[in-house]
Amino acid sequence: TADMILVVFVAAFSPVAETVEENGGLGEVLRTDGINSTLFVGLGILSTAMACQHSAFIVANSLEDKTRSRWSWVTKQSIGVSAILCLILGIFGYLGFLGETQGDVLNNFPMGTMQADGARILLAFTMFFTYPMESFVARHVLIMLIHNGDMDAKGGCTLENESRVEEEELGDEGGGGGEGDDLTVSTSRSIIEGGGLLCMNRRQTWTLLVYLSTLFPALIFNDIGPVLSLTGAIGGGCIAYIGPGLVYLGVNGEDFLNSILARLERWRGTKDVNNNSGSGGVTEEDLPVDGDASLEIDATTSIDAYERIVSGSKPLWYYLGLFPIWCAIANKGAAHLKKKTDAAFAVTGVSAESAPGDHSLLLPPPTKRDYSIALFFVCFGVVSAVAGVMSNLYVQWNNLDEVDYGDGN
Repeated sequence: TADMILVVFVAAFSPVAETVEENGGLGEVLRTDGINSTLFVGLGILSTAMACQHSAFIVANSLEDKTRSRWSWVTKQSIGVSAILCLILGIFGYLGFLGETQGDVLNNFPMGTMQADGARILLAFTMFFTYPMESFVARHVLIMLIHNGDMDAKGGCTLENESRVEEEELGDEGGGGGEGDDLTVSTSRSIIEGGGLLCMNRRQTWTLLVYLSTLFPALIFNDIGPVLSLTGAIGGGCIAYIGPGLVYLGVNGEDFLNSILARLERWRGTKDVNNNSGSGGVTEEDLPVDGDASLEIDATTSIDAYERIVSGSKPLWYYLGLFPIWCAIANKGAAHLKKKTDAAFAVTGVSAESAPGDHSLLLPPPTKRDYSIALFFVCFGVVSAVAGVMSNLYVQWNNLDEVDYGDGN
């Protein structure tokens, strides 16, 4: 609600009509300021504002009715409303002040007025409730990366420590004495040991570290524009574009490798046919042999597919499309995904195929269009990140973001 009131305030009190009239009308403004050197700076900030992939799984798991249709409805409604609010805020805020627009548009409004101070209070109120949510996601990611998701220092669940977890679960029922009890005791200790710093546990320690890492920059910088532009160009580009594309490619790595291998095999087969077209007919090696027609060929694994891809000859499109990079990413993602599923199966004894639930709600297999979108996102994210950093350096070097408020402010 506070965000909506802020948007209404900016749209209502921005001097759009006066500013546009002073600069020759809307057409002249669009012609001179439609595209400029700070385009990718704004794109980075917008990417950061609209990036929600980092909290997608947390939000999805919080739904009571975890279905594809409900998740689709939630994402479309939330992102759609956010996009409309950002569009209104951006258009009215920029048209009201043009090149003098600050990173925080509220800084463009005069100090001391009731409307501007009220809007600043609403912004502080919004940040007061927004920061814990973003801090929660940051802490969650750090715990997953550094402690394997073990927030309370009770031991994670991977292939490396899977046996330790099982031993702890079976320790109370094992009974008896001797080496078994000693092993169980040492195992349990290795699982529960750890924690935070000083008198704090791990949860409190990481919460404090995340808070301090954001507090000190806030105390140092008085203008969030350069900060948002740099973090948006790098972090926003990675979270909004590069990360989702790479994750999609890695999760569907085995299917991607098999599809690329199939295309390469067809090209290699055509090439071999062309090379052997003048050999003088069919040889004995080309004739079929006796065998059991009911036997089936085992499906090609991701490792076998990747080895067959990199070992044989490849056409020009393979290199022009950067497929050596995509195939390497898909192979690594498929290997890690198999490791995770094997770990989950070792602990629960339930595979993905035999898991309970409505399997009709599972996502359909990826298509060529899906892969094309994922690869485009990665390429666009890299370009936008590099262009955003260079644009930000250009703006800062030439002092293009400095604003002269004059005597009236």
